[in-house]
Amino acid sequence: MHITQLNWECLLHIFSFLDKNSRKSLSQTCCQLLRVFQDPSLWPLLQFQSPAELTKGNFVLGPALRYLSISWHSSRVKVCNIEDWMKSTFQRDICSTHEHIVNDFLLQVCNRCPNLLSLTLSGCGHVTDDYLTLVLKSCSCLRTLQLENCVQITDQTLESVSLYADCLQILHVDFCRNVTHAGLQRIRKKRPSITLKAERSANMIPDKKPGTIWASERALKKLLWH
Repeated sequence: MHITQLNWECLLHIFSFLDKNSRKSLSQTCCQLLRVFQDPSLWPLLQFQSPAELTKGNFVLGPALRYLSISWHSSRVKVCNIEDWMKSTFQRDICSTHEHIVNDFLLQVCNRCPNLLSLTLSGCGHVTDDYLTLVLKSCSCLRTLQLENCVQITDQTLESVSLYADCLQILHVDFCRNVTHAGLQRIRKKRPSITLKAERSANMIPDKKPGTIWASERALKKLLWH
């Protein structure tokens, strides 16, 4: 029996055992398997290890997506975490190749994945409060939001959680240096039912604009830290 003679449920079951690249390769063999690949029900879980994986086209975003994770553990993350005004031209060039990728991807998630339940972002140094606010507004079923080492995230995201994330149960903001004690206290007061974890976030040195009295001292500390 040829694989294309199997019924739709069997084909979906076979595809479910394959990784993203294998699914894409198999889908390129015939039109029927391409339609299986494009079935949104095949994609309730997506995990990515770098921003570059978001551009490969070996997955489908759709209403069946429930769990999304983008975790980038690379030496380049340290470059992303440097404040823009402190970056060299070379460092800016490194960031320019990927700085908009995750935000643009989150915008697609807002438009296509209204049933998302869990979002994990780690090492995504260019993700901003505005895009996370859009996610919180668009994905009203979101129950878990885990942010780690996302340096542009501030108390604005915490405020958006209190305003829009009615179903949220778990919130992690670990190693997010621009989250403050005051912001954490406000979200605890406004949403006491949320399980909140903020490892090191409010104890890290926050960003400051150039020209502050202690900017040079802080820059030295960051260089030593990295």
